[in-house]
Amino acid sequence: MKLPIRTRGLPMALVCAALVFGPDIRAGETNRLVWHKTADRVDADLRDMPLPRLLGQIAAQTGWRVYVEPGVTHSASVKFAGLSSVEALRILLGHVNFALQPQANGPPRLLVFNTAAQNATQPVHAARAAPKHVPNELLVKLKPGADIEALAKSLGAKVVGRNDKLGLYLLQFDNAADTDAALAKLRGDRDVAQAGYNDYFNPPPSIQNSGGPTGPPFSLKLKPPGDSGKTIVGLIDTHVQSLGADLDPFLLKQISVAGQANDDGDVTHGTAMAEAMLAALAGASHGSTSVQIQAVDVYGPNPTTTTWNVALGIQAAVDAGANVLNLSLGSSENSPILDDVIAQALADGIPVFAAAGNTPGSPDYPAQVPGVLAVTAVSQDGQLAPYANSGNWVDFAFPGASVIYFDGQNYFVQGTSVSTATATGVAAGNKAALNWSWAQVEAAMLKRFAAPTQ
Repeated sequence: MKLPIRTRGLPMALVCAALVFGPDIRAGETNRLVWHKTADRVDADLRDMPLPRLLGQIAAQTGWRVYVEPGVTHSASVKFAGLSSVEALRILLGHVNFALQPQANGPPRLLVFNTAAQNATQPVHAARAAPKHVPNELLVKLKPGADIEALAKSLGAKVVGRNDKLGLYLLQFDNAADTDAALAKLRGDRDVAQAGYNDYFNPPPSIQNSGGPTGPPFSLKLKPPGDSGKTIVGLIDTHVQSLGADLDPFLLKQISVAGQANDDGDVTHGTAMAEAMLAALAGASHGSTSVQIQAVDVYGPNPTTTTWNVALGIQAAVDAGANVLNLSLGSSENSPILDDVIAQALADGIPVFAAAGNTPGSPDYPAQVPGVLAVTAVSQDGQLAPYANSGNWVDFAFPGASVIYFDGQNYFVQGTSVSTATATGVAAGNKAALNWSWAQVEAAMLKRFAAPTQ
């Protein structure tokens, strides 16, 4: 039996404006600059970034040798996605002149100047790479009966977060040396089941306005779900905004584990994923479904999230009744503690869909966690998208681009995060419509949407 799915073609001009996950940024930063070197595409969302910091970021991400004319001043406040390097430099540098010079025996040189290129003599040092771990924090999962307060006291740590149901705790230390020393001790403690750093996750991409206005791209009606047998998708992501009177009934009361989000009116990644999921549900259920979405905000007001918040978000979704999970997010670091939280959900019969990642050769976690259903992206021609991860650990491949309708405007988003939301929507829609087991749904999807073997 074929599983229905509704997809929409996209003009190549939009496909070229790819929005994908990029490398980590420091927690607390509001400015975001991501240079996708392989694809020669740049995403930026900057507010008043001074020139020295901007050039340091460019040097760090590109590997170019950057020189600036002494005395040049500039502040960048821009927002764009999917531009080529040269196009991006024109917008980033504004009125300031630049020359990008290829070198036969080394990386290109970027000269930034007001008067003449030969006056760009001051070298710019590359900005330090963003940390992989939250400074001075450790996650600890204790065995039953262990005392976290006594353990923290013995290590000189503060307990700054706790989930007693999971036996999971967040410890804070005074400095990096104490943190590393404590981790070594924890890994040898008989009362400790797991211990590890609190890792950063990749920040979600900005969503690009692609023109409008236009009408909603699909129609979907809610069948009142019964008291039992409900299909509820746990969407672990950023804050989800109102989708309008027609679609809001599909959204259950939102949960946040990371504080109140700052809603500045721009469409959020969570909103885009929710709508992509509902579009897939519309196709899978012929326009009427009882499936609802339990959104859990694991970012709050922050530009990125952490292992701690994702773990809490997964448990919050499960506690709220979610019986399938969507993780359109990823980290370069594997966390045994997060693995354990996911393993518990899988053991309870809850399938987990996760994005394979958008940096080929550097797959994201938790997509690689055993048992998780990893989703990659294909282009309009059905071939693996050039930005998408692949491998024998990837299960499904779905279209990696979607046009999102929000507040009377069209927006474009692309990446394996979209593919994952679409896959989850197809799975949940068919589960509810056909009353199949999750194993039957997965088997049918593998027949039609199996990932390319390349």
